[in-house]
Amino acid sequence: MDTINRTELHSLLRSVAVVCLAGGILGISYGALAIGYGLPWWIPVLLSVAVVAGASEMMFVAIIGVGGSPWLAAAAGLLVNARHVPFGFQVAPVMGHGLRSILGAHAINDESTSFAIAGSSPAMRRLGFWACGVGIVLVWPLGTALGTWLGAFLGDLDRWGLDAVFPAMILALVIPKARAGGAVLTTAVVLGAAITVATASFLPAGLPELLSLAAVAFARPWRPATTEWELSS
Repeated sequence: MDTINRTELHSLLRSVAVVCLAGGILGISYGALAIGYGLPWWIPVLLSVAVVAGASEMMFVAIIGVGGSPWLAAAAGLLVNARHVPFGFQVAPVMGHGLRSILGAHAINDESTSFAIAGSSPAMRRLGFWACGVGIVLVWPLGTALGTWLGAFLGDLDRWGLDAVFPAMILALVIPKARAGGAVLTTAVVLGAAITVATASFLPAGLPELLSLAAVAFARPWRPATTEWELSS
């Protein structure tokens, strides 16, 4: 049976707490900005409960906020969320089977997947995945709900300069992944941004974002990371 070192456990829980705190704060910003874009409060809250994927939710709300088609916004969000397919293969060994795997699928996100891969033992990987996954599932909707309440007091986004926050959030999510992915992935990100900027002036809102995803073809094919349990099997 796997054992968990007390020092490792404390370190893991501290890291999970910091990540969940950041997720809650981001959720507050997301909820407030969604209200600022004129959406009813229940839309970001419903998305935060059902989707639990910040980047795709922000993409959806941002496209709707600038007058884009809901269908284009949904398509863009789904394509951004397609990264969860390889994530599922990565975390399958720690999710278990049956009902646990169904619940675990809802807890898959960038952060919980990172903890599931980075753990020093199978027990630490399982604990990291579930602690972070469940934490984000709880704090993201709570932060979003609080943000929708605060958003009612913000008024016009342009007055506060908050219309730039969504793009900044998405950029903050993309840059570390591009740097970790090397020159090829960085090129794909830059090309995607260039496509968006070049087509935004004459295409309907939402379509430039969809077209920019064609740059993914220039990224390296996804390869699952070699993990300890694979090496020992």
